[in-house]
Amino acid sequence: MRPPEFFSEHNARHFWHPMAHPAEMQSHPPKVIASAEGVHVTDVDGHRVLDAVGGLWNVNLGFSNQAIKDAMRDQLERMPYYSAFRGTSNTAAVELSLILREWFEPDGLTRAFFSSGGSDAVETALRLARQYHRVRGQLDRTKFISLKQGYHGTHFGGASVNGNAKFRRNYEPMLPGCFHIPAPWTYRNPFDEQDPARLAELCAGLLDAEIRFQSPDTVAAFIMEPVLGAGGVIPPHESFMPMVREICNRHGVLLIADEVITAFGRTGAWTGSRLWGVQPDLMCTAKGITNGYFPFGATMISEKVAAAFEGNKDGFGAIGHGYTYSAHPVGAAAAIATLAETERLQVAENARHRGKELIAACRGMQDRQEIIGDVRGQGLMVCLELVSDRDNKTPMDKKRVDAIFEQAYADGVMIRVSGNNVILSPSLIVTDGNIRTIAETIEAAIRKTA
Repeated sequence: MRPPEFFSEHNARHFWHPMAHPAEMQSHPPKVIASAEGVHVTDVDGHRVLDAVGGLWNVNLGFSNQAIKDAMRDQLERMPYYSAFRGTSNTAAVELSLILREWFEPDGLTRAFFSSGGSDAVETALRLARQYHRVRGQLDRTKFISLKQGYHGTHFGGASVNGNAKFRRNYEPMLPGCFHIPAPWTYRNPFDEQDPARLAELCAGLLDAEIRFQSPDTVAAFIMEPVLGAGGVIPPHESFMPMVREICNRHGVLLIADEVITAFGRTGAWTGSRLWGVQPDLMCTAKGITNGYFPFGATMISEKVAAAFEGNKDGFGAIGHGYTYSAHPVGAAAAIATLAETERLQVAENARHRGKELIAACRGMQDRQEIIGDVRGQGLMVCLELVSDRDNKTPMDKKRVDAIFEQAYADGVMIRVSGNNVILSPSLIVTDGNIRTIAETIEAAIRKTA
């Protein structure tokens, strides 16, 4: 391996980082991570930190799962790649499709469309939603509705249904026919409503009103994360998604569950939809499906949607969509091993228990630290919203938030900052000791940067 000086010299000079300003990355170079083990990562200077980000919501089983690595190695030896376009398939993808059908049976999902990641999975769901209505002769159903603060990836379709301006502003105009309603976010909402159940009713009512305003026969789908992730970890009241399901049913609108983050145990349930007792029409999955070891995604499809396509007798049912790496055999092998390990380790249960501990620790911290305006979370998805004025909910300035990140890193914990939020999404195998370390280190960083 090259000496640390090489990486310092070339860091952020020759490739642009996603979700970052190129000039800022050059003036404040990012951490260069050189190795990882368990739930810890080590940079090129030998500094070892507990990763409270879980890679990027995706390394659910930690960095040292040998079963997944072995499965990928074995598949590389057998066959590193072949296309899954019409006429060819591969053994790993066929086996994975059956495993996923069984895994998602409680969610009512019976078919899979494979892709390279979360943005692909969302794009696939949006396309299939429009095509479903065309197959059924409803050619005007082209519109999408989604939640403000929702995040659905970076393709033009996903970015168009995103509910956060920072992912949209520099790329507008977006896809036409995309509309947004307020998220059931008790800390910040247009109704100034603090009761989660009442807020859920109000937001669901706005969905119904928006569908009626657009005219139901023009709306293809409503897309939502069961727990909003990148928008600031916003868990809705338990009544919200069931109300959404009923409204969509009433108007013939498909419900797309974006579970790129929430599938495979992160919320404390195997899926976010299952957490709220809802069966969606389409579900987007990625991230935890291969534990982050290989870029891979799967859009899961309900029997209702599958039947419309498979019973079609004209060209409207043909899938004119796909990716070179759809059903990649190494990714499929990684997913098979990941799902086996995910179930064996029962990480959803651990996420439920460790998540309660982390949320409780952060709320205790909130009582002591005035800059923590709100603590939100579900399972191992937690957000601390930092403010400079708690009464007025004034977002904390970037300089202080960045200083907290740097101090926590120096003290041995990697956190993620997004705007004025500290977002925590550690691997689902973390221990109670890891949770204490994360909370204590963040609070110490807050004190040291005051």
